[in-house]
Amino acid sequence: MEPSIDKVAWLFPGQGSQQVGMGQDLSEKSAAARELFEKADAILQRPLSEICFRGPEELLRQTINTQPAILTVSLACLTAARERGDLADMPSFVAGHSLGEYTAAVASGALSFEDGLLLVQERGRLMQAAGEENPGTMIAVLGLDEAAARELCSASGAQVCNVNAPGQVVVGGDLDAVARATEMARSYGARRVVPLSVSGAFHTNLMHPAVTGMTTALAGTAFRDPQVPIVANGTGMPVADAATLRKELSYQLTHAVLWQQSVEHMLTSGVTSFVEFGPGQVLSGLVKRMAPAAVIRNVGEDELLQDGS
Repeated sequence: MEPSIDKVAWLFPGQGSQQVGMGQDLSEKSAAARELFEKADAILQRPLSEICFRGPEELLRQTINTQPAILTVSLACLTAARERGDLADMPSFVAGHSLGEYTAAVASGALSFEDGLLLVQERGRLMQAAGEENPGTMIAVLGLDEAAARELCSASGAQVCNVNAPGQVVVGGDLDAVARATEMARSYGARRVVPLSVSGAFHTNLMHPAVTGMTTALAGTAFRDPQVPIVANGTGMPVADAATLRKELSYQLTHAVLWQQSVEHMLTSGVTSFVEFGPGQVLSGLVKRMAPAAVIRNVGEDELLQDGS
């Protein structure tokens, strides 16, 4: 019998993992990371690195800044890990949560860093504008499975935004619909409802004003077939060609992030190790809930700055 091969997946976080100061220490220690931040500033023609390193927080939290900032910091962690020589060449799969899907596309070779950065800046601009045009919000509903959450949404007028893990679903919509969902959640079996600090109802039809602009931006960007499959937010299934990836990145604006299904697909495909790159450990925590035996590694600044590791 041939020995089993350990399959690895790389994960990239989405909006919500940002914090002022992220990337600063890493850029001082890693020449590769510093070069990436300098390149990001030159591409965007503005000091994105200063917003990451020194804020202020209100500026970093603006969607147009948050999205390119998280993409850059996540890829800086990947670049620094490669510089250190402790990563395999490529994983079996890559996946990212919402914005992180663009980071995954860059990591897979489907997008250049420049194109990925410009796309997420435009995505952030369009989503921020859509949130202003169609005010909405989001809540995390804990203790409900996806079916019960969809029943809650049907009754309240809200929509499922993220299926993150068993018992953790995010719903969103206009302010009245989310207020109704909040009031009704316990009657559908929810254990707890947590309001989220967001500037809009992402991954719902309230983001529809962003679709045309984003579709145009994606159509004008050079894509290549990814070197490894990208497990798509919109379907929880792998994407292996440029044309499908373009459609997915447009589709996910107004449809739920099926993170639970994405992780389940990777697990059933033989993935036993997950590596999360970037700020925070949200995705690692979600994977741990679904696969307690999985090997999980966080490649963020804390790990990368440890001497001799």
